Amino acid sequence: MKKTKFTESQIIKALKENESGRSVEQISRELGINKGTFYNWRKKYGGMEVWRV
Repeated sequence: MKKTKFTESQIIKALKENESGRSVEQISRELGINKGTFYNWRKKYGGMEVWRV
């Protein structure tokens, strides 16, 4: 299985930024990922929250 260089909390943060108005292109360019990767993240992690203890 491939390892990702992003943690789940980083992925969820990127998704929240998109929900707040930043474009997928901006976020993808900043993180150095493909737009398709972002959409796969949204499919997998969409609706999740980061729990901090």
